[in-house]
Amino acid sequence: MERVLTGISASPGIVIGPVHLLRWEVPDVPQRIIPDEEIPAEIARFKEVLERARERLDAVRERASRNAGVEEASIFEAQRMILDDGAITTQVEAYIRQNLGAEKAFDVVMQEFRQHFARSPVPMLRERVGDLTDVHIRVLSLMLGLGDHDPVDVRKGANAILVTHDLTPSLTVQLDREAIAGIATESGTRTSHVAILARSLGIPAVVGLREALHRLRGDEQLVLDGSSGMVIVNPSAAEVKTFERRAILEKEDEAELQKTAEAEALTTDGVRITVRVNVDLPEEAAAASHAGGEGVGLMRTEFLVVGRATMPDEEEQYREYARVVEAFGGHPVIIRTFDIGGDKLPVGGYPHEPNPFLGWRAIRMCLDEPELFKTQLRALLRAGLRGDVRILLPLVVTLDEVRATRALLREAMAELDARGVAYKRDVPLGVMIETPAAAMAIDTFLDEAEFFSIGTNDLVQYSLAVDRGNANLAERFTPLHPAILRFIRRTADVAHQAGLEVCVCGEMASEPLLAFVLVGLGIRQLSVNPRSVALVKRIIRGVSASFAAEAADAATSARTAAEAQRELEFRLKAAFGSVTFMWEAVH
Repeated sequence: MERVLTGISASPGIVIGPVHLLRWEVPDVPQRIIPDEEIPAEIARFKEVLERARERLDAVRERASRNAGVEEASIFEAQRMILDDGAITTQVEAYIRQNLGAEKAFDVVMQEFRQHFARSPVPMLRERVGDLTDVHIRVLSLMLGLGDHDPVDVRKGANAILVTHDLTPSLTVQLDREAIAGIATESGTRTSHVAILARSLGIPAVVGLREALHRLRGDEQLVLDGSSGMVIVNPSAAEVKTFERRAILEKEDEAELQKTAEAEALTTDGVRITVRVNVDLPEEAAAASHAGGEGVGLMRTEFLVVGRATMPDEEEQYREYARVVEAFGGHPVIIRTFDIGGDKLPVGGYPHEPNPFLGWRAIRMCLDEPELFKTQLRALLRAGLRGDVRILLPLVVTLDEVRATRALLREAMAELDARGVAYKRDVPLGVMIETPAAAMAIDTFLDEAEFFSIGTNDLVQYSLAVDRGNANLAERFTPLHPAILRFIRRTADVAHQAGLEVCVCGEMASEPLLAFVLVGLGIRQLSVNPRSVALVKRIIRGVSASFAAEAADAATSARTAAEAQRELEFRLKAAFGSVTFMWEAVH
């Protein structure tokens, strides 16, 4: 077995601990023929396993409720209903009576149900495929004696490293942060949402570790180096000491950097850059507010709905938005409306599509579901009374979408007026630039948008036709491609000429080398993950805006992303001399 597994750096940090394998996939089921006299016992065994699965699911739901919240744990209600479904039980028993072993009988029935639901024209039924798969795995694992390896099975303080194919919503809500110290997944890239979530939570993570589950047995010790994207299996005592020293040095470097966190982000020639933070989860707001950012440049709201059986109502959303706004004490808080779709799917009522990244998602879904959208808009308008709230629309490609949103905002205001509920009327409305269409036609939004935000994760994905979550294409996901740099420069130029603010809130802003080129391209607002605030400020405070502009000109004139990177690295290293930077840790 290979001792060194190489993936993609997703969240920096070094952790050493035991592996916790999570093989959450439908197991292979051998066909077993039983004699007639064993049929009653086999049916009884099947029913007994179903009862064990119910008990296990109830326990998982209870622990998820404690770890993630009652609403988030409601994801398991649909799975409980599947276990209690009489149609499934009847069909399984029918196959058993035809002398088929219980595990194969259940496997066949669940495959049939999953295929039937996947082909259904009803979105709610198609959405149940994920729940059917979870039940399929859970019951077969019990029948075959494979165990039931949920993340919550890890004891608190275990300092374990979770290795799995991917973190689905049903697995994520069970994640016990007091037990899991690191995450390694076979799928994903730096901009997939497991990576973004890991960085937000400060959990070291490596993604894109192909075939890791097949290479590990489950009894190994691992070193997970989230900074380099490397996992070492059963490290020697010398290797452990080396990585322990590195971990100490990284913490010391981080502590030194934090001294810069509260400093003003001012270039050496006096150009001020506003640095804000990205917030993924409302419960992280209090900690993020002390990272040194000047407010929130991007609050993602889809994590309020992903992994849940029902959408949050107006009151719940209002409380969560107000919680974040209040944590930042009057600083701007830019809240993005639901960017659901692609790799961020809620549990209830959202259709599976053959190409979801080009499908019914984000602003498209919100405008087609006006009652759902207005619920969010009402909550945002109300939260506006708690501070400087600004609303950001994702995946906009046409002015019509902005105008339709303004019409719904007026309806939401009228509904709040009718109820006598107080709210802020003049909440600014911004547009995300994350497609080539929006970047090229940014001038068409100038009369309706009050600010712009560049979402570089999707801008790269759509411009280069590279799935941001596909580990096989990770090397082709290149933010320094000439087209990306030119789109960003055009957006900044047009917005500034119109007197409008433009921010970069994608992961590109959090990487020092890329933050350097963004300043050179004319970007004056960056929104980064909280852990990157000090590092990005250090870059800004160490260069002049004119020097960054020269570097950006060279990068934009380069013919390839590799050439652009060399141009930027040469200049940045020249500016800082022998100082060692951590761009490898975030690159």
